[in-house]
Amino acid sequence: MVRVSGNDFWQLTPITMKRAFPNDVPQLVTMMAEFYAESGYPLNHQHATKAFATLLADERLGYVWFIQADGQEVGYVVLTLCYSMEYGGLSGLVDDLFVRLPFRRAGLGTAALKEVSAFCAELGVRAIHVETGRDNAAAQTVYRRAGFTQTDRDLLALSLASPTHEE
Repeated sequence: MVRVSGNDFWQLTPITMKRAFPNDVPQLVTMMAEFYAESGYPLNHQHATKAFATLLADERLGYVWFIQADGQEVGYVVLTLCYSMEYGGLSGLVDDLFVRLPFRRAGLGTAALKEVSAFCAELGVRAIHVETGRDNAAAQTVYRRAGFTQTDRDLLALSLASPTHEE
């Protein structure tokens, strides 16, 4: 059991992180569709399937885990890896963190991020980054509880291909 913070109280929430493998891609795409639907984004299932398959086929790119609680898979977390000159070694990006609605506000996201952080420390990752919407206060709260802080940097992007949420 991991002691995690819930909404305004402490509770004990059992959590297990189960590493995902290529045969888990259909289940991951289903969860990703739930995640994207909450923000009103359609999901290009073919693109998402290819993205998960590519990531799960090469550990150098990153890892995916299912978040398990109450004997079931209630979410997932995606960690991608790259080399950072600023940190002088590997850096990670929490690319997706999703907990199904009925299991939220029990500290599962925070507990999952702490597990990912411990994994990264063992792997030699020097920093972990995350991107959230400026108006997504709930996600920002989860990340702050796990130790993430605001930086003085802005994230900029140059899209060279369509994102997964475009059909």
